[in-house]
Amino acid sequence: LSSAAGVWGGLVQPGGSLRLSCAVSGFTADYYAIGWFRQVPGKVREGISCSSPSDGNTYYADSVKGRFTISRDNAKNTVYLQMNSLKPEDTAVYYCATDVGSYYRADYCSGFTYYRMTHWGKGTQVTVSS
Repeated sequence: LSSAAGVWGGLVQPGGSLRLSCAVSGFTADYYAIGWFRQVPGKVREGISCSSPSDGNTYYADSVKGRFTISRDNAKNTVYLQMNSLKPEDTAVYYCATDVGSYYRADYCSGFTYYRMTHWGKGTQVTVSS
């Protein structure tokens, strides 16, 4: 399993939008959960969103709910995180990840955690500043 994250520009003004992408290789992403995490230096890694496989449930942390949206493009084997109404406190390194144990579990994201993830993409710096 392998994955990677990309971003269309890492610097955005408060109130702006940005989309992160996680291109997956080595497995069919639609069969597995994909999670998005972020981390600020000196703080714990925060799970902010999760998409369960096979059109299953989704999860959003309270800090991003209503502003961020996770989505999939199965033809491209890619998962996206659309970030709207960005705030300075959204500044962090963002990671996508998956768990081999999430295979075909439509309810996986009801209980996802950092410790369950087995494969990680490279971090992407997102800076929200005017």
